[in-house]
Amino acid sequence: MSLYPTILAVESSCDETAVAVVQDGRTILSNIVASQVDLHRQYGGVFPEMASRQHVLAITPVLEEALTAAQVGWDKIDAVAATYGPGLAGSLVVGLNFAKGLALAQGLPFIGVNHLEGHIYSNWLGDKGREIPQPSFPALILIVSGGHTELFLMHDHGDYELLGHTLDDAAGEAFDKVARLLELPYPGGPPIQKIAATGDPNAFDFPRSLPNDYDFSFSGLKTAVLREVEQFKGEGRERSQLDDRFGPAVVRPLPVADLAASFQQAVVEVLVDRVLQAALEFEVTQVLVAGGVAANGPLRQTLEATLIPRAIPLHVPPLALCTDNAAAIAAAAYWRLQHDGPSPWSLEIAPNLKLAPSPT
Repeated sequence: MSLYPTILAVESSCDETAVAVVQDGRTILSNIVASQVDLHRQYGGVFPEMASRQHVLAITPVLEEALTAAQVGWDKIDAVAATYGPGLAGSLVVGLNFAKGLALAQGLPFIGVNHLEGHIYSNWLGDKGREIPQPSFPALILIVSGGHTELFLMHDHGDYELLGHTLDDAAGEAFDKVARLLELPYPGGPPIQKIAATGDPNAFDFPRSLPNDYDFSFSGLKTAVLREVEQFKGEGRERSQLDDRFGPAVVRPLPVADLAASFQQAVVEVLVDRVLQAALEFEVTQVLVAGGVAANGPLRQTLEATLIPRAIPLHVPPLALCTDNAAAIAAAAYWRLQHDGPSPWSLEIAPNLKLAPSPT
């Protein structure tokens, strides 16, 4: 029987202020997230100083809502957890110190959690009355988000081997940058997916960069989209400067849907290629996907269509658990507590924290 069956966790690594209560590392009693996306949309990305100030304003109300939704008092909470890295330094400080203060005030053990490990453990979570089968090992983990694109071999709880990572832009970062090029709103993933559904994914032959081993690269793909956008916009500018004897300028409208569909298809194919290659080489028992880009419909569908016929089980969390949330942090904390015990009170933020060393 676990010494810490019910854990309250705090997540504030970027622009979501989140608090959750999770039982036995598997069952979500509450999972409250206050998003700052509307606040940062005007900047086309997260404004770090503003994000940390907003965490200070939101964190107490979110805590109160999480406890109310879970229908538990502090007498039923066995430990407090929080993300300590990686992430934005100012944002991490707010959540980590808030969680430490709660643990000290309530006389509870505290556990610091790696944000990436939290993403992984979103695959262990279900709602009350709807448990999911527990993942088995060895498992292949694809973490794909705005800041991370990494492929891990998970041998057991807490035992990770990094197979590959992005050499430049993360997949989610590429979505955001391409969305900006196409004049679509931030964050870029949802609007690109929506408009891509009306476009032709084969309209543009964008590069599929596959570096050696299991690494990723999306910078060249992003640049290829930029070149196409410049060509469409540049043609109109040049033509408009011609003499009237050539007739009125003809400006070709930017084929946003086709560009979005072709870009999205290229990203999906690269991710799925790497996953399939690693799954077959290491003979994994299943593939787990996590992170914000895991919410992308074509990625989920292509992974399923690729892996299931080869008898490779696939699990992708529900959409609400793909983006940053505290339930995943609580689930990771549960397993860390069983293995390592509480964290030292001296634990500080680690904005560049790694989950496993880079391959040699």
